[in-house]
Amino acid sequence: MLQTPLTIQRLYDDNRESLQLGWFAGFPGGERLISGDVSSAADQVGHLNLIHPGRIQVFGHQEINYYQRLKVNTRTHVIGELIAGGPPALIIAQGLETPPDILAICDEQNIPLFSTPLPAAQVIDFLRVYLSKKLAQRIIMHGVFMDVLGVGVLITGDSGLGKSELGLELISRSHGLVADDAVEFSRIAPNMIEGRCPPLLQNLLEVRGLGLLDIKAIFGETAVRRKMRLKLIVHLVRRNALEEEVERLPFLFPTEDVLGLPVRKVVIPVAAGRNIAVLLEAAVRNTILQLRGIDTLQEFMERQRLAMSGD
Repeated sequence: MLQTPLTIQRLYDDNRESLQLGWFAGFPGGERLISGDVSSAADQVGHLNLIHPGRIQVFGHQEINYYQRLKVNTRTHVIGELIAGGPPALIIAQGLETPPDILAICDEQNIPLFSTPLPAAQVIDFLRVYLSKKLAQRIIMHGVFMDVLGVGVLITGDSGLGKSELGLELISRSHGLVADDAVEFSRIAPNMIEGRCPPLLQNLLEVRGLGLLDIKAIFGETAVRRKMRLKLIVHLVRRNALEEEVERLPFLFPTEDVLGLPVRKVVIPVAAGRNIAVLLEAAVRNTILQLRGIDTLQEFMERQRLAMSGD
């Protein structure tokens, strides 16, 4: 499992243009770390709050007005309590003028001080989405990640079973490639896993005998996807292995744990003459029905029960 440390310098570089950020004080504090995971992303940034001083503090009109209404001694106490909590950074929103004492103490304590013309609420919402992605747990999995009928499908299996060839056939049937060989998955929400392709492998598919294929150049822009949410794992096995370990009519479909979330899994046997692309499409359509609450096996069992009771 991967967890890349996130620094204030990285946050500033990534969002400088989007948030029109300026950096005015505390320049040595760029290496301050933002810790946590996706579940705590909303707590990592917010309006001025002395109860949670250890998060990125955003000052808007109301916060600046409140601060300026305080008496000098109270101001000193408030800013002292805030700085003692170790906020990673302070942000002055809406193009407001920074109080001189805040500017001075940020320089003294090496706390990065940013300014932006955007409203405070907009800055907070934007950074919460950004942090939820950057702080997400990540893992690299081997396989071919496809968009099949709008469902993110990871094709796995032993080497030599034809995962890339299956991906190529699916692309020729108007489905989309997300990533081949190495897929980076992130848990961007408590119940959501998103898959992307590492930049080095973008748009590429490796097929035995053909080498590397640039799918975007060959099939066009619509044949590739930037990201997809993982909904289904299709595991390819040799037929003799399947007969030993898989039920023909499972009452409960198996799942595989990915970053702490169970993901539906379908096992498909590979044998000469079998159209694996058609089988995979059928598995995806069946998964869509199950996500909508339609269970074919349960319906069949109910029909059987009614037939038996009718006799």
